[in-house]
Amino acid sequence: MVLDGSAEANDRLVRRFMSAWERRDADFIIGCLSDDAVYHSIPLSPIVGKQAVAAWVRGFAGKPPGRLEVRHQVAASDVVMNERTDVIVLNGRTVTLPICAVFELRDGRIRAWREYFDLAPAAAAYRESPAPD
Repeated sequence: MVLDGSAEANDRLVRRFMSAWERRDADFIIGCLSDDAVYHSIPLSPIVGKQAVAAWVRGFAGKPPGRLEVRHQVAASDVVMNERTDVIVLNGRTVTLPICAVFELRDGRIRAWREYFDLAPAAAAYRESPAPD
């Protein structure tokens, strides 16, 4: 899936990318990445290269999908930024993460994806005992 690289096309790609995360559609997610893609969750170390990011994405298989509510998204040329709220389940607990993300695209593919958020709510879910089923 190579789009035309316009701001509008890049905006659509990132929206579809977010929707794919809600479905846990790893093939679509990975197909959106360039070979030299980098994912960096700013509180953690970056994941470098499409194969490494793909392995990380596939690590979510079998985990409950989250809800990613995009509140605002803007696109200019090869950069797309969004403000969103992710509601995910970690250690059996529902965690809400406000996130700002920056996507850099080249030739219709995501080459850099950075997410800025507070890791504390996720860490807290793991400090507690697992939620009962």
